Amino acid sequence: MAQANPAAAVANIYRTPELWEKIVFTFICLVVYRVGSHVAAPGVDVQAMVDFFQNQSKGGGLLGLYDLFVGGNLSRATVFALGIMPYISASIFAQIAGAVIPQIDKMQKDEEGRKQITQWTRYGAVGLAMVQAWGFALFTESVQGAVGTPGVGFKLQMAFILTTGAIFVMWLGEQITERGLGNGASLLIFFSIVERFWPGIIDTFKYVSTGAVPLIGLVALGAIMLAVVAGVVGITLAARRISIQIPQRTMARGRQREAAKNFIPLRINSAGVMPIIFANSLIVVPGALAQVSGSEKLRDFADYLAPGTWLYFLLSATLIVFFTYFYTSIIFNPIDLAENLKKQGGFIPGVKPGSKTAEYIDHVVSRITLPGAIFLTMIALMPIWIADLINVPFKFGGTSLLIVVGVALDTMAQMQQHLLLRKYDGFMKKGRVKFRGRSATGGF
Repeated sequence: MAQANPAAAVANIYRTPELWEKIVFTFICLVVYRVGSHVAAPGVDVQAMVDFFQNQSKGGGLLGLYDLFVGGNLSRATVFALGIMPYISASIFAQIAGAVIPQIDKMQKDEEGRKQITQWTRYGAVGLAMVQAWGFALFTESVQGAVGTPGVGFKLQMAFILTTGAIFVMWLGEQITERGLGNGASLLIFFSIVERFWPGIIDTFKYVSTGAVPLIGLVALGAIMLAVVAGVVGITLAARRISIQIPQRTMARGRQREAAKNFIPLRINSAGVMPIIFANSLIVVPGALAQVSGSEKLRDFADYLAPGTWLYFLLSATLIVFFTYFYTSIIFNPIDLAENLKKQGGFIPGVKPGSKTAEYIDHVVSRITLPGAIFLTMIALMPIWIADLINVPFKFGGTSLLIVVGVALDTMAQMQQHLLLRKYDGFMKKGRVKFRGRSATGGF
């Protein structure tokens, strides 16, 4: 794939008014989001919350994963503590409902139906935000020294502020999607994750300067990170191409159009980052139940599932592989793809149209999902093992890398399309950054 001149591509951005306006608007929305992310909720001792999350960071957990997606807003107890996650969760529920309930699946294929589902998703996000806000208010009161005047008044105030903040963030993400560049929800998560990288990088260099971390360890970590990022980019763009043909058709004035040869790209990692999130959510359940119930047996079992133990690696790998197949089966329907191909008069060479085509596509998807599942397992577990082996304070997560790379490629693809539409050279002379086919949900 030949590379275009990056300087010329950047210069072309300024020559494209609508693209430049989208970039500026997106930047302003992200600045507003980050400013709000540093406004602490009233009545909360931020330092006490930060200290609590730092003490719990070694064990990870669902709260740590949530805090990662919201850029540390949860640990700082800001007005945007819930971030965009209620909307993301509601979107996932809507997608799963579409795969289970035939009526919703039918609505997803119609423009008016999709608008209705979008409205339901918004209502669901508000409901989830209210529940999560109340739960976080209860959690904040349970943290030693975090709340000066606990009580019903504080909980109602906290729940109202966090719910309002989540609604505003949801609106901000939709504005970016409609008037800006890229997917708003994904960009908000992207920006939050990238912001969390810098403190860890700075602390790592401080440890190197004091001699606490050897320089060879830092070099090794950098090389491993580059290799992992390259692998994530490669597997994100990797696809199995199934050749299809469109028969010739008679056009105006009796002219014949030759049979068009094309292909269907089936992504190797079609599930995106969702299997890792689902697996982590289940693994932290015993620890959460142990904290609530105070059971010694549950606490002992949770210790066996702590990150770095052999049981944690084994169970995580099993759950990631399972959820990869499960989520792929939900977001991808080979029957619909086969029917659409049949309606267009297209066919796969050597395969009968209709049910046989659907069976063939399902067989191919089942085969390519296995290497995708293995890749997700390696991306999720290797950074934990490597960070403990090298003994450096900066830990990079596979979940973060998958989201950052996916969002960056998607945003680059949109910029590429705008530049090519104005007949400017894009960032690449040939090919596309983003292929058409199945994509992960939630903007991931």
